[in-house]
Amino acid sequence: MKDQVQQVLAWLEGQGSQAARDGMARYGIPSDRAFGVAVGTLQKEARRLGRDHALAAALWETGCYEARLLAAFVDEPARVTPAQMDRWCGDFDSWAVCDTVCLHLFDRSPHAWSKVEPWSRRPDEFGKRGAFALLAALALHDKAAGDEPFARGLLLVEREAADDRNFVKKGVNWALRAIGERSPALLAAALAVAQRLAASPEAAPRWVGKDALRQLASPAVAKRLAARSRVAAG
Repeated sequence: MKDQVQQVLAWLEGQGSQAARDGMARYGIPSDRAFGVAVGTLQKEARRLGRDHALAAALWETGCYEARLLAAFVDEPARVTPAQMDRWCGDFDSWAVCDTVCLHLFDRSPHAWSKVEPWSRRPDEFGKRGAFALLAALALHDKAAGDEPFARGLLLVEREAADDRNFVKKGVNWALRAIGERSPALLAAALAVAQRLAASPEAAPRWVGKDALRQLASPAVAKRLAARSRVAAG
């Protein structure tokens, strides 16, 4: 495994560029432990490597930005443990690592739902963002879930919308918008939350609410959900 990790790191070094590293700062991504490799290139390499839980763990431990993204792409969701999820969440140091792990791995874990509420109380910015990135990812990808868990998620959205840290409030906003696009009932519930937040005297919840309303109150969203409901009804 050590040799394989070294081979992957050598490949990453060969694929990286200084220009890409320099560009990471514009998106708020730390570049001190990065090679500068495009995500699309990483995904192609992940397909070549195949799913490998042990390799994912070893890549994560390197602390390298691209190695951690690769870890999310090659890990086996069914073998991800609750303890691993907590460890990795505690290591999140950028929105990019947080969102990639939540969108491509953790939302497919059988333990995903059990982490949303406790992570929403985390004091660290990116760990707390992880709760809402995971909630948004579940809204996008968990086709089997009914409306109830997402309705509970809206309670967390409203509770935590006052957190004015940039990456937290953007994660809260993302979760609110993603939940609203799940079903007509959730759209109505999300719109109600967004309207209450938009009327807040505080800047952070007001921004979350107003930004979400721009998307959720659009005719396109209602039309898309109506069409989806007709298809589901047969």
